[in-house]
This record gives sequence, structure tokens and C-alpha cells, in this order.
Amino acid sequence: MLSNSMPAPPEAAADAPHVLVVEDEFLIRMLVSDHLRDVGFVVIEAFNADEAVAILKSGACIDLIFTDVRMPGSIDGLGLLAYAQLGQPRIPVLVSSGHLEPETAYAGGAAGFLPKPCDLDVLVVAMRTALAAAA
Repeated sequence: MLSNSMPAPPEAAADAPHVLVVEDEFLIRMLVSDHLRDVGFVVIEAFNADEAVAILKSGACIDLIFTDVRMPGSIDGLGLLAYAQLGQPRIPVLVSSGHLEPETAYAGGAAGFLPKPCDLDVLVVAMRTALAAAA
């Protein structure tokens, strides 16, 4: 019997990195998250930095944060970066923006900066590099 269903994505390994993707634009968040899952990351999604802070406060296992800068809410991606630096400095934060100079992100403690739009394969390499440096 033939099936028209798509194959299930591969299961993430038990030791797969847990990445918090913070992006207010649904389609971008979905595209990034799906790609990261396809290459073996465990992905937790947040609509904005306020939601990301709540996830961090909940004690969720997060190994890396990938955040946009301009988002609705009481804090933006740079505010999230500052929060992570103060509360959980072991978690590397990658910042992505089409409106920000990389130096601003690095001055705030970012582990990396990717201009928007960013190539998903470049993102994966940047994430693996940041995770290795934090280990």
C-alpha cells in the first residue's frame, strides 16, 4: 500500500542542544525553527523577548538563544541579551537584525551576530560554534 504522507522528521538525539528561537514574525520563526529541528536541534519558540524571559524563568533547559532585535513587548532583543547576560551568562546569545550594527550586539555580550536575512546553514554553523565555545 502506498502512502502519500510525508516522512516524520528525525528525532533529536537525547543530548541535542536546546535552542530558544525568539522572533515575532511567524513565518521567519517557523522557517528557522523547522530548519533547526531538521538538523537535530531541540527548538523552543518565543514570539517576543517577554515570552523568552518567561521561558528562561521557568527553568527550561536552554543551551543557546537566537533572537531578533525589533519585537513588540516591554523589552527588545537587546534587553533579552542583557537579561541573559545577568541571569544566565553561560547561555550564548546570537543576535539577528536588519537594522542593527554588529558592534552593538557584541558590546552587549552577544556570542554572534547574523544580519537579516540570514542563510540558515550559516546560522547552524554559528550556533554550533557558539555552543562549542560555551562548553
